Amino acid sequence: MAPEEPAVTVRFYEELNFFLKPERRKRASTAAFRPGDTVKVLVESLGVPHTEVDLVLVDGRSVSFAHRLRDGEHVSVFPVFESLDIGGLTRVRSAPLRDPRFVLDVHLGRLAKTLRMLGFDSLYSNSMEDRTLAEISSRERRILLTRDRELLKRSLVSHGYCVRSPDPNEQLAEVVRRFDLGPRVRPFVLCLRCNEPLEAVRKEEIRDRLPEHVARTYSRFHRCPACGRVYWRGTHWEKMRESLGLGHHPP
Repeated sequence: MAPEEPAVTVRFYEELNFFLKPERRKRASTAAFRPGDTVKVLVESLGVPHTEVDLVLVDGRSVSFAHRLRDGEHVSVFPVFESLDIGGLTRVRSAPLRDPRFVLDVHLGRLAKTLRMLGFDSLYSNSMEDRTLAEISSRERRILLTRDRELLKRSLVSHGYCVRSPDPNEQLAEVVRRFDLGPRVRPFVLCLRCNEPLEAVRKEEIRDRLPEHVARTYSRFHRCPACGRVYWRGTHWEKMRESLGLGHHPP
């Protein structure tokens, strides 16, 4: 008779349940593994990208992703902690990037545009392949945003986030909350089309390009040196600020 496969008892907490099959959500369950498998292999085999995990406990002891599983262990997997101090434990996630910059997959074009509006360097192209996205994320130390959890399982990716909602407005709110972007918002510093830094421009220089009501209402304008597009703080910007709880900004 063949010996039984080794197995552990595993439980995922809070938003990590989003990635699990229904029968594993919010409960402890048994998971078989192959001899030599690590915690990282187990976590991702059950559907959770490693970039979503901040802490793993095995039999109550914090371990790294490199911990090799042993039969009968109890594994607890926790998401990113925003308010709980776990400084004395072994965090499995890479240290947060001080200057959050992003690269987004082909399905998140509108999110890239709104992140640029908030002042966050966000690379996007509707032709970039998964391998290219992972390489850019690693090489340029950019946070990879995607709705494809398999993309986040690539070993090259150290900083990433799986966007849950299909709605662009909710996607933006998700990312702002996850990376605490509110205090870092700097409107009108990047071109929504090119992702290039904007330059302030006097109204007199671009007066002939402005609709009459815009020229009457607004006094501050910016222009992209790459494509020449002109920007002002219109109603769309104000509505976005209000929805994110950032308050009103003068025109």
